[in-house]
Amino acid sequence: MSKIIVAIDGYSSCGKSTIAKALAKYAGYTYVDTGAMYRAIGLYTLRHHLTETADIIAALPQIQVGFVLVDGAQHVTLNGEDVESQIRTLEVGNRASEVSTIKEVRAFLVAQQQKMGLEKGIVMDGRDIGTVVFPQAELKLFLTASPEVRAQRRYDELVEKGQQPDFAAVLADVNDRDYRDTHRAESPLRQAQDAIVVDNSNLTREEQMKVIYDLFNRYK
Repeated sequence: MSKIIVAIDGYSSCGKSTIAKALAKYAGYTYVDTGAMYRAIGLYTLRHHLTETADIIAALPQIQVGFVLVDGAQHVTLNGEDVESQIRTLEVGNRASEVSTIKEVRAFLVAQQQKMGLEKGIVMDGRDIGTVVFPQAELKLFLTASPEVRAQRRYDELVEKGQQPDFAAVLADVNDRDYRDTHRAESPLRQAQDAIVVDNSNLTREEQMKVIYDLFNRYK
């Protein structure tokens, strides 16, 4: 049976990574979290106090982003260091959203992502997978949910990690990221014409995965 490429795009906190991981496991495919790759670069710029675009571009040759399996879970690495926990903060998420607007940063990571999909059998999630990275993907999904629902999900995640977030601030952050993602000049978030929209605002995890599995079985 021939393998396909599954491209999953959508807004922040729509559960893209959770869905992509589950689908990859279900299909026996490789999962790639592209958002984590941008977060790794964001973390690098924070650590090295890089704020100017020219300085960030100049640093790219010194940055190596990869993935390793830790107890069966995929972790992102930055220059060989496991930074999975460090990249999941609001600060790094905001910086990742900022650096992702830089054309050279996107080209740097898109080239790596396209190389990962050469043999297909891959599930990749992000903001521009179906429009830029893999416009030829056989199955394209676009995930969405209301900002309030997504903010509550982000809030709950942060609480589970021992943080004490302010819901209003989390909601404002979600709206700010939506604006940056959809209005950036380079590869803005948008629905591919042939993408299937899945609004999971009112779906349980089990319900949304049934929808996703059914779609995959139809297209594989």
